Amino acid sequence: MSAQSMGGGGNKQVIRPPQRGIFPLDHFAQCKKPMEMYLQCLEEHKDVHHECRDLSREYLKCRMDNGLMSQENLDKMGFSNDTRVKGAREYDRSKEKEGFVAGKHISKPAKWWWQR
Repeated sequence: MSAQSMGGGGNKQVIRPPQRGIFPLDHFAQCKKPMEMYLQCLEEHKDVHHECRDLSREYLKCRMDNGLMSQENLDKMGFSNDTRVKGAREYDRSKEKEGFVAGKHISKPAKWWWQR
C-alpha cells in the first residue's frame, strides 16, 4: 500500500485559527468572580446584555490582564461611551395580545417563480 493511498500524501489541509474569538480556558479560575458577577447580572436582567455592560468590560479586562486573551482596546470592542445603548426597551408583544398573526393578511397563496 502506498503512503498516498493511506492519506499521507497529496492533499494537505491547511487549518488557520480565527483572528479573534479563541482564547484559553480559565483553568485556574483567575477571572471566576467577574464572570459569576456578569452571569448573575444577566440572570437578574433577563439576559438584557447592555444592562451588564460594565461587568462584561471588567470580565474581559481581567482576561487580558491575566494573559487569557490578547490585549485589545476595549473601546474598539464596543465599550466606548458613544456605543452605549440608549433608550432600549423590551418589546411588549402588544400586537400579539390584540390577536395579530404574521402573514394572516395574505389572502391568496403565493406562487414560486417556477409556478408562474
